[in-house]
Amino acid sequence: MEFREAVTQQDWAKVYQLLIELRTDLSREGYKSLLKDMKSEGYRVFCLYDEEELVSLAGVIIRTNFYSKRHVFVYDLVTASSVRSKGYGRKLLQFVEEWGKGEGCETIGLDSGLQRKDAHRFYEVMEFSKSSYAFRKNLF
Repeated sequence: MEFREAVTQQDWAKVYQLLIELRTDLSREGYKSLLKDMKSEGYRVFCLYDEEELVSLAGVIIRTNFYSKRHVFVYDLVTASSVRSKGYGRKLLQFVEEWGKGEGCETIGLDSGLQRKDAHRFYEVMEFSKSSYAFRKNLF
């Protein structure tokens, strides 16, 4: 197994192919447009490869605010449906945690949809705690 950061156009194309398992309504055009803005804001994607196959990815950013201080925020975490429950997500999230520590981050956080019960169990096993409700409102 090997951890690699997405950097090349080929990497980003592979990321899209796996990411749409999580973000099912994300078009290729929407991906390219959003990715450009996100990368300019510091968004990075770490990939876990097993025998040159992309099996899991984590889209992350470092942020600082008054309540979480300097922290890693995980926007996207997905393992290929064909290889779930084999420990890839756990290994990748542990990698991101260590990377965050090396970057001086105090915590790691994420949002998870209310309907994603299996993901919630996974995060609890990974020692994440429920710390808040996230509220959203459409502006148009």
